Amino acid sequence: MAAPREALERRPFGRRFLTDPTRLFQHNAWDNVEWSEEQEASARSKVQENSSQLLPQDKQEEYEVNAKRYWDDFYKIHENGFFKDRHWLFTEFPELAPNRKPSQNGDSVHEFSNKEESSNEGLGSCENGHCSLETRVENQLNVMKSTPGICTEELAAQKYSELNQSAGGYPGSSASYRILEVGCGAGNTVFPILQTNNDPGLFVYCCDFSTTAVDLVQNNAEYDSSRCFAFVHDLCNDQSPFPMPHESLDVVILIFVLSAILPEKMQHIVNRLSRLLKPGGMILLRDYGRYDLAQLRFKKGQCLADNFYVRGDGTRVYFFTQDELHDLFMTAGLEKIQNLVDRRLQVNRGKQMTMYRVWIQCKYRKPAAPQM
Repeated sequence: MAAPREALERRPFGRRFLTDPTRLFQHNAWDNVEWSEEQEASARSKVQENSSQLLPQDKQEEYEVNAKRYWDDFYKIHENGFFKDRHWLFTEFPELAPNRKPSQNGDSVHEFSNKEESSNEGLGSCENGHCSLETRVENQLNVMKSTPGICTEELAAQKYSELNQSAGGYPGSSASYRILEVGCGAGNTVFPILQTNNDPGLFVYCCDFSTTAVDLVQNNAEYDSSRCFAFVHDLCNDQSPFPMPHESLDVVILIFVLSAILPEKMQHIVNRLSRLLKPGGMILLRDYGRYDLAQLRFKKGQCLADNFYVRGDGTRVYFFTQDELHDLFMTAGLEKIQNLVDRRLQVNRGKQMTMYRVWIQCKYRKPAAPQM
């Protein structure tokens, strides 16, 4: 079942084996857990079962048309109460703070698995840059303070036009290192970056499909408009403006974002984002892998297409293979730096539940010179 690339690029952390079942609930997570043939067969069987009944086309179109409303409703209900800062980011993606010392903030690779994604059906899920909690048990442009509560793409376009006519050209135009976080949610990636990366030349852009999410970022006490610019953006809409020009970004980061988008639109989005990168700039991605627990727990009637599902709250999620992501980035003209699968065993000690997670992590770079 595993693709050749997946077999070769496992998580490079030390493997831990469980020899004594009584030890199981004394630990939170184990890295690089190998699956048996029986486990893979069982996962494949569960996906075949929950994919056997697709939603009618009219319902699928409804979820696409109302996607923004579902995310706005989600944030209106939950605001930012369930988010945890992703300080693990700087272990996985040191490009976000190149001058940071490895020991700073006491990061560890296990902080990722302990704080982040769990499954949708009763365990929660993360996508589109947000950790949504379906059962709620586990886990823009407010820069213009004179117009609080107004955060529309039309207003954004007007603001960008004004900025392009000003001396600065665009927000962050004088910065020497620019990062864009796509799908910022309530800020659980952007704020750790601002707190950890002390480069005076840093400027961070962050955007989200949800107006409510962007409002949460802009109203956070940590939001600093001299170092950050949050804005509403629809990745699928060519007319939705970016505040920065092409070839101006050093890093674009996508944390459980691409999986929330209609699969046939993914290539177009990756193409758009790649054009924003400077030569040598990178896209960093972390997202759901095929047969992750979140995929296995879906029921019949929640499948939209192959490996693409809708949750009870109307938000959607796709489960990738390494090859699919590799093809998306290569087609956009990027070169591979990293593409690995991370299989982990997580344990919820309170509920005495074991959870097998599958995530994919990628780093792809824009060539420094045009390829011949």
